[in-house]
Amino acid sequence: MIRLFVPGKLQDGETIALGPEQSHYLRDVMRRGVGDEVELFNERDGAWRAIVAAVDRRSVSLTPRGRTRAFAPGPDLELIVAPIKRARLESVVEKATELGVRRIRLAVTRFTQGDRVKLERLEAIAIEAAEQTGRLDVPEVMGPEKLGDMLDGWGERRLIFCDEGGDATPMLDALTGGEGTSILIGPEGGFSPEERNRLRALPFVIPVSLGPRILRADTAAMAALVLWQSKLGDWSP
Repeated sequence: MIRLFVPGKLQDGETIALGPEQSHYLRDVMRRGVGDEVELFNERDGAWRAIVAAVDRRSVSLTPRGRTRAFAPGPDLELIVAPIKRARLESVVEKATELGVRRIRLAVTRFTQGDRVKLERLEAIAIEAAEQTGRLDVPEVMGPEKLGDMLDGWGERRLIFCDEGGDATPMLDALTGGEGTSILIGPEGGFSPEERNRLRALPFVIPVSLGPRILRADTAAMAALVLWQSKLGDWSP
């Protein structure tokens, strides 16, 4: 069934008018008409069965007909990644959403060389990925922030630092505990010696290795998320 993220309140019998992009998708791409069913969702109201109530050249209206699933939060997992080339960063946002992250933060490091970040585009990709995966929430995508400022304002949350220096504990061996975890992935050029030394000196940071090979940033992000989910997340028994 087609799934659409609708941030507004979902209530039985209350008609919802979709915006231009979702209307175009439902009417012109998926060829849905009056009487067809879709699923609407958001993290406040859960998932709802809805009926296409009206279709015209400017918009599509839907009427919710009962909640089918209540919202239950996923693991408190956050990905922090340095901006990289646009296509690769978009892929990271898409796959991280599929893998269940709650937030995606962009950290500007000394060697960050990514394209200019288009936050609205990344948010749209996160929504599309959430619609496809069956989850009931959309991860927050936060704009770029200097890594140093991010660390200055850090609290008690654990930070898994994917360190390619070669002397860190393998990630699966280092993972303990449960939720409330952030995973930090560096840029294509890696972290500077100063950044690496600061990270390794912080009490909340856990340096880990992702294996013997040097991975691209997007590959490293997916590998780290899969390892965390398989041991501590909602993939684990």
